[in-house]
Amino acid sequence: MALDSMQEIFDKIEAGRKPFWKVVLDTDVEERQVTAEASFEKMRSAWRAMLESVDNYRSDSRSVSGLVGGDAQKMWDYGAEHESLCGEYMQQVIATALCVGESNACMRRIVAAPTAGACGVLPAVLVPLFRRGAVDEDAIVRALYVASGIGAVIGYRACIAGASGGCQAEIGTASAMAAGALVDLRGGTADQIGQAVAMALKNLLGLVCDPVAGLVEVPCVKRNVIGAVNAVSSADMALAGILSRVPVDQVIDCMGEVGRRLPVEFRETALGGLAATPFGKSVKESMEQKRECPCAGEELP
Repeated sequence: MALDSMQEIFDKIEAGRKPFWKVVLDTDVEERQVTAEASFEKMRSAWRAMLESVDNYRSDSRSVSGLVGGDAQKMWDYGAEHESLCGEYMQQVIATALCVGESNACMRRIVAAPTAGACGVLPAVLVPLFRRGAVDEDAIVRALYVASGIGAVIGYRACIAGASGGCQAEIGTASAMAAGALVDLRGGTADQIGQAVAMALKNLLGLVCDPVAGLVEVPCVKRNVIGAVNAVSSADMALAGILSRVPVDQVIDCMGEVGRRLPVEFRETALGGLAATPFGKSVKESMEQKRECPCAGEELP
């Protein structure tokens, strides 16, 4: 999507007297040569796929390593039996992020937003609002255009892949997209969307990508939780009038620069970080043994 900067979007909003989401929709219509209705319905189908990724969650599914699965159900059960420290909505955000992240690790259908490894962040903040009737489907779809525009700018100016820029590029971008979508849903201004994006990215700047045994499981699933929680707090700060101070496009450029400077060990190679801990190495060894001898035991450390 040809959106080079957040400032470009802001300028188009001012020039055309149109909302953020409409600028992104018009860009999609022009690029793909489709009608506005066709574009909107395609985005609606992505939203419904997100809903399905939550509804089709199976608590008995386990990932390739056996380390991921069932935690979302534990969080939902906890919320049903106890008063969550962070409140009902945030408890649902945490559970939903785990749910979709686990579904990805267990090879179930998800929506990459912007990547599969960060697929739980957007659904985590949006689905609970939708389920409680706080927003309708059309509002959600419009918010997804806002998220898409943010993701397009970050992808152009920096990166969205862990292999290129670390986990800040995946979870960080997803968190920024979710923060902007939330501000839009709450009636925030374009400037507030930009402030939320900047704060969400700043909070996760430098986050490394260090998947244990090279699998999108540990710590990836639980990082979806922190991305979602970060998005909510960043959106609320922006709506309260709190400023990032560092302009959003400069934050995005900074994230790209940090990603380029990250050592290769921290860019999805599974050579550093948590992947290089004794536990991480033991999981890798167990996985290699299983590949060499499929009849080996199923137990992993």
